[in-house]
Amino acid sequence: MKTTVSGLFREKFQHKETVCTLTSDKPGALQIAKSSLIRHREALEAYIGENPVFQYALQPVSVDGGPEVVRLMAEAGERAGVGPMAAVAGVLADLAVEAMLRAGARVAVVEDGGEASIVSDGAIDVALQAGDVPLSRRVGFRLTNFPVGVATSSGLFSHALSLGEAEAVTVFAENAGVADAAATAVANVVKGEAEQGVIEGAVKLGLSIEGVRGVFILFKGLIGMGGDIPDIIQVNPEEETTIKLVVG
Repeated sequence: MKTTVSGLFREKFQHKETVCTLTSDKPGALQIAKSSLIRHREALEAYIGENPVFQYALQPVSVDGGPEVVRLMAEAGERAGVGPMAAVAGVLADLAVEAMLRAGARVAVVEDGGEASIVSDGAIDVALQAGDVPLSRRVGFRLTNFPVGVATSSGLFSHALSLGEAEAVTVFAENAGVADAAATAVANVVKGEAEQGVIEGAVKLGLSIEGVRGVFILFKGLIGMGGDIPDIIQVNPEEETTIKLVVG
């Protein structure tokens, strides 16, 4: 379904496990984004078919050659100290946004299951949706510094593997691949007692990862943040102009 909102075009798109919301000022860029997502996902699947360890590794994996999507995933995983699949949604989103920009788009947004790659010539609001925690669907961020990657991971509500217990860990980074991998790494260590100390340590870890700009954490009713966090705003996720970062 394609909708037009405030001069922007938006379309939901699904290809296998990739479930995206695409937004742009140019309707043709949406088709280009879809073609990019399909092409790079097929390249990744072909590589995994010959290198299955790439799919299951929980630690960084070195790659020698391989398609662009694989190299970028491996690089993001290396930065964050996690397996490359932790960056898959973010890297696919980044590559699709790059394709949209080459086609002349001034606004290019690809959101994929809580990870978003965003370029815009104006402010973009994102809403955090993580289960039924009190701030979910009510708090968001106003993004003004582009390009930016935003990723949210959860130890409680996400279908993706997490070793932690955070309600939500949101990371802002230079691109969505790094944000995706970093959110996984940070969420993995948010667990246990001494909640304030856990949060402080997790924020420090996140900010130590190359390319990460800011970290925001919800854990047992507490909030922790550090680095360059966009303005926190009240949001209505039902507004068509809001990008939803849905963890689940």
